[in-house]
Amino acid sequence: MNKLKVAIFALLAMFVFTGCSLKNNDNNIMKINDTVITKAEFDKAYESVTSNNMFSQMGIDLKKDPDNVFALMMKEKVVAELIVKALLNEEIEKNKITVSKEELAMGEAEIVDKFGSKDQFLQVLKVNGVTYDKFKKDLEDEIKLKKFVDSIAMVSIGESEAKKYYNENIDKFKYPKRVRASHILISSNPEQIKAKLREDNKDITDEELASKTDEIMAQNKKKAEELQAKVKKAPSTFAKVAKENSQDTASAIRGGDLGFFAKEEMVEPFANKAFSMAPNTISEVVQTPYGYHIIMVTDRNEAGTMTFEQSKKDIISYLEGMDKVDIFKNKIEALRKEAKIEYFDENYNPEFIQKKIKDSAKDNPAVNQQFSEQSADKK
Repeated sequence: MNKLKVAIFALLAMFVFTGCSLKNNDNNIMKINDTVITKAEFDKAYESVTSNNMFSQMGIDLKKDPDNVFALMMKEKVVAELIVKALLNEEIEKNKITVSKEELAMGEAEIVDKFGSKDQFLQVLKVNGVTYDKFKKDLEDEIKLKKFVDSIAMVSIGESEAKKYYNENIDKFKYPKRVRASHILISSNPEQIKAKLREDNKDITDEELASKTDEIMAQNKKKAEELQAKVKKAPSTFAKVAKENSQDTASAIRGGDLGFFAKEEMVEPFANKAFSMAPNTISEVVQTPYGYHIIMVTDRNEAGTMTFEQSKKDIISYLEGMDKVDIFKNKIEALRKEAKIEYFDENYNPEFIQKKIKDSAKDNPAVNQQFSEQSADKK
């Protein structure tokens, strides 16, 4: 049933806001109502999209050939997103939607919880080249967007609609064999350790880096082995030891409890060990990319089907989320139709870009078919 939960802002993640300049100069490429978009803003958004490794893996250099059909398609996508961002900014300002410090703190806490600890979360930001200030700004904009969507989409799904969905999609509520387990985690990712060491000492040599990383990994493993011996000797203390020592803070507050999970929901070494264990047994130390785990299996369930009562809350949330997405899309379309859009540089006019894509696609049958399908979808 988790697959039905709608992450509406993952779907709308493309609409991250920009601060648009109102100054009038040669760097301006388009104007949406009273909002001016500069080439610098476009370049920043385009860089964010085209830095994706997917293109380099396909052997496509979008920066080298800006008239490449894929580069043009990405250009069209970025222009469309910038227009939507500007329209949303105007609507949010018009409706005086703001975010309180408490709302921001709660939003951050929910995200950090998914990463286990704030240190791990900050490390993920660093690895991905995102500053903490940038994260806070994007989070604030995301909360504004949620409040805006909620203000235009007051939807309510009744039990009869939820029951109808359940009956028509019963396969979605079937679940495979599951295990319930608790764990104690000593975080130990060699790449994260290396990144931290380099941050602390930029002059460190590769040899010193490898040696120090191995040393820290060994220390962490030793700590995990000591904890494993402790809980193996006194299994009843597992929850207490997990609360005091596990670096997976999300589960530590529950005594390490991870709830029920299917085999494919966990990384392979962890899943293989957990599903090979009998209830009320404790594993040896298991290493995964997250670090060193001590696992205690507490229950097992055979495959089955969730009842409607068990699923009702998630179904209602899902259906309401889908309705909100539809209302949001319709709102965006209405705003686009009403907007006054000027293109100071014709190279950024979607119609001009479309023509160039069509011309470029003529020599590539596969791309031409993809372009034709996308054009048909827009009609």
